[in-house]
Amino acid sequence: MAKNEYDVLIIGTGLAGLFAALNVDPNLKVCLLSKTAVKSTNSMLAQGGIACEYNDDKSLHQKHVDDTMRAESYINDEKAVRFLVENAFETVKKLIELGVRFDIDKHGEFLFTREGGHSTKRILHSGGDATGSNVIEDLNTVVRTRNNIKIHENTMALDLIKVNNKVIGATVLENEDKHYPIFAKKTIIATGGIGSVYGSTTNDLNATGDGIGMAYRAGALIKNMEFVQFHPTALYSEYVTSRQRFLITEAVRGEGAYLLNIEKERFMKKYDPERMELAPRDIVSQAIYREMYDTWTDHVYLDTTHMDPKYLEKRFPTVFEYCKKQGYILGLDLIPVAPAEHFLCGGIQTDLSGRTNIDNLYVAGESAYTGVHGANRLASNSLLECLVFGYYSAKDINETISETEYIHDFHIKELPNYNYNYKPIRKKIGDYMDEHVSIVRNEQGLSLTKNVLDDIEKNLVKYPNLTKYYYETLNMAQTAKLITCSALERKESIGCHLRIN
Repeated sequence: MAKNEYDVLIIGTGLAGLFAALNVDPNLKVCLLSKTAVKSTNSMLAQGGIACEYNDDKSLHQKHVDDTMRAESYINDEKAVRFLVENAFETVKKLIELGVRFDIDKHGEFLFTREGGHSTKRILHSGGDATGSNVIEDLNTVVRTRNNIKIHENTMALDLIKVNNKVIGATVLENEDKHYPIFAKKTIIATGGIGSVYGSTTNDLNATGDGIGMAYRAGALIKNMEFVQFHPTALYSEYVTSRQRFLITEAVRGEGAYLLNIEKERFMKKYDPERMELAPRDIVSQAIYREMYDTWTDHVYLDTTHMDPKYLEKRFPTVFEYCKKQGYILGLDLIPVAPAEHFLCGGIQTDLSGRTNIDNLYVAGESAYTGVHGANRLASNSLLECLVFGYYSAKDINETISETEYIHDFHIKELPNYNYNYKPIRKKIGDYMDEHVSIVRNEQGLSLTKNVLDDIEKNLVKYPNLTKYYYETLNMAQTAKLITCSALERKESIGCHLRIN
């Protein structure tokens, strides 16, 4: 096997990428690409947990299906939702067999919590509110023991290599100076989210829509990009300069916290009297937006003052410590919060085995549109989606790779290398997306944004540049344009997509 030739190339080292790699046949040679460090992923930041009915109870499984369909406005694919839910128990068992730890009670039984849109307590968590971090740490430990898996850090995939509608690998840029192709029989995109497309996000700032951009340029089908979920409770501070906002997990409301407007009044009864603070995220974010608009302010409050600070410190150590550093004590103080971009519900279209319309190309995790998420995302279904579809992508690869041959019919193009500054372009993208393609949208703002993004994309394509920052900016511009165009096309309001004209 040649130096840069693998059986499987996996682009991304979040939960979907790592779990897929660990389920690929150990006799196959796997390359795991990380744009920066392995741990710089959205999966690491996930606080809440993994939604899973950890049982064989068909009625509880059906409730999980029903909750998912309802939260996502019934425009998701029920077959995909049922596939996710019915494979959750066995897939999470595989995760636990790999050594991943979840919180247990004094009898050794798993602890479960409830989050917005869920009718029962079915969220597994680890370290209280450190689920993503603990799961990724544990899987990284296992990955590094596997002789068939090679990790390339600080190596960004630039473009997929496609021949006759077959993906045969990708061109990469290692440490900003080595530009070369990696060939593979099968390729999985697991690059995660799109947060940096917006001016404020709960995402790791490395989430620049890279998988979406690569797939778009290769001709993959992309669907439902208008549905961008905003998390209702990102910590608000007028002094924070970073675009990354600290997320306060929905599980805090699951344990009993309230939302108050600036007048210290609970308001969710006006918007969802049945579920109140535990309504799905689209409803809560839009309610907060309306309250901020009506009270001429830029935040509301998360109220835990009726709860025990000692319990909150134990149950939510990450949130408690971070808020304390910002001058707020859970259980004693009102915590200022505001919505921020959180999750892309659309993405690169796949089937239930992660396959796309391009041969040998799979997608798993947030980059994928599997049909599970419709117009919104039910809390904590995302890590489960990474597991189930990461596993089934690997399973399909194991079963079909013997039919696939290596193709090396490719010569890498020489590209110019300029030390250009793309920060003003990135800021412009984020400003327009925050202003016009955020929680509330209208025809005029969307059309204006599309024209701006058209110009940005045209100029970027005209002047290619062999740098990580150029390709990130190109991916951001093209992802932003896909979101904006989809938002223009969908005239009615549904789920995360709120059109006022």
